[in-house]
Amino acid sequence: MIAAPAILLAALVIAAAGFDLRTRRIPNWLCAAGLLSGFACQIALFQWAGAREATLGAALALLIYLPLFALRAVGGGDVKLMAAVGSLAGPRSWIAIFLITAIVGGAMALVLIAFKRRTTRTLRNVGILLTELVHLRAPHRVEQELDVSSGQGLRLPHGCTIAAATLLYLAYSSSISLGSVAFR
Repeated sequence: MIAAPAILLAALVIAAAGFDLRTRRIPNWLCAAGLLSGFACQIALFQWAGAREATLGAALALLIYLPLFALRAVGGGDVKLMAAVGSLAGPRSWIAIFLITAIVGGAMALVLIAFKRRTTRTLRNVGILLTELVHLRAPHRVEQELDVSSGQGLRLPHGCTIAAATLLYLAYSSSISLGSVAFR
């Protein structure tokens, strides 16, 4: 990834993680600034191709995260943050960041479940979740713990998970870039 978008991306997710840890919210102004920075940076570097990459990255994030928001699995700030990440990273890098976010989030959730000794309750909730989704019903209507906004279930600050995943991706992609320069 090119240095300017990578620096903006790192700054965005670090700031979002800080807000999410302190307040359990990611401010709209931060997401809007990230989204606008993504478009501005991509257009400045790549003109129309950059505008297309920023649009596709943000759109892909919305395509995947809006259904999660509708199911109340993530908050609105998480959706907006991922759209901003998509505008800075572009669609290919966003997919990698999304997959790393899922893996990191899953690992963090397993640690939290074990630490809080909620394995049985979590397995019951997974059963409810799968049953309701198979029947095309919203799981949070059956079990309040499955609604991210209810405060009844175990919650991880997803902004922190997104930040960790993004920083891991940036570290990995910069090490690949540095490695290819060293072998030329």
